[in-house]
Amino acid sequence: MIKTIKINGFKSIHDLGDSGLELGTVNCFIGANGVGKSNILEAIGVLGAAANGMVDDEALLRRGVRAGLPRLYKSSFRGTPAQPHIGIEAVSVQGATYRVSLLNPLESPEPAWTFKTERLEQGGEAIVSDGVRNKRNLNPKSGLAALRMVDLEPGSAAADLLAELQQYAIYCPNTPTLRGMVPDQQTREPVGLSGGRLAEAIDDLRHSALADESGLLDDLLGMLDWASDVSTTRSTQTLLSPSVPRAQTVLKFTDRYMAASRNELTAYDASEGALYVLYCAALCLAERGPSVLAIDNLDQALNPRLVKALVQRLHGWLTQRGSPPRQLLFTAHNPAVLDGLDLSNDAVRLFAVGRNNLGHTSVHRIEMTPELAALNQQYPLSRLWPMGHLGAVPDV
Repeated sequence: MIKTIKINGFKSIHDLGDSGLELGTVNCFIGANGVGKSNILEAIGVLGAAANGMVDDEALLRRGVRAGLPRLYKSSFRGTPAQPHIGIEAVSVQGATYRVSLLNPLESPEPAWTFKTERLEQGGEAIVSDGVRNKRNLNPKSGLAALRMVDLEPGSAAADLLAELQQYAIYCPNTPTLRGMVPDQQTREPVGLSGGRLAEAIDDLRHSALADESGLLDDLLGMLDWASDVSTTRSTQTLLSPSVPRAQTVLKFTDRYMAASRNELTAYDASEGALYVLYCAALCLAERGPSVLAIDNLDQALNPRLVKALVQRLHGWLTQRGSPPRQLLFTAHNPAVLDGLDLSNDAVRLFAVGRNNLGHTSVHRIEMTPELAALNQQYPLSRLWPMGHLGAVPDV
């Protein structure tokens, strides 16, 4: 699990400070549109591509990072000297550190970025260190840490950190892909970045030992109060119009209020909110899910009560697979999200993101101080945010 992230010179993030960003298990980022919430998630995606040995458009798109020109990746602020490179660092709770500085000329950009420096260390001892680029036989566009993974002891802090970064991706589902109407451009296990393979992921989850032990299906159906069952099927002749595109396996819902002879429907006709909830459950609980992941705009398509119920379950879902827990970073705009966060739990963290007077992205953690707790006795956090007590509101 990642303990600390440091970012310098990436998009709107000029510098997150010496201490960086201290993460928990559940990490929620709130703030006005355009302040840099997604940039934080994307910086980790760039670091994940570096940990896998190559930073280019293909590697970034596979991790959900928006492809762009070098001049758009590097910070650019009036009155602030431009930094020559992008620097990103991750420190794990086990004490391993992976740090890179990356270059790509603004005037003559190349498909792959160049590693200026790269450092992987464990317990204070360097495994890959700065200065190795002096050797002529090395390709500066290829990272060394990915090559050294074969020499690392499985389960070691350094091996785990590299694996977590390599698996990391930013998920941003959309309704047509969740419904199975369009293919997912970035397929992964257990689900694609846009929502592909949702039916297969839910089918695997339904038949897993975890579902039997935890009563997961009942919990999910408790949030989807109109559905009495959710399953999958390959036989869709009586459920879908022949003119509707469909995947090989589709989700099937049973509506508790409809007549028994006509109470089955697929993801094509079901509530899109139900699909987003199932998608989040698959990411957090599926056996082959990533150890560290991000969801951009987790609250989209969800009404306030449903998003609150979903957020309340995230920490439990992430820890159900054992130790270490999976780690989730997500952005949100719906104030109701905050009412699902248990800020008395140090593993659940809320961050307010904004821009300072120079335009630099700034981030500060919102903790349940005695003053905030007193206000919270009178108003829920969903009220305190738009009232201005938490910051991270636009100046309009």
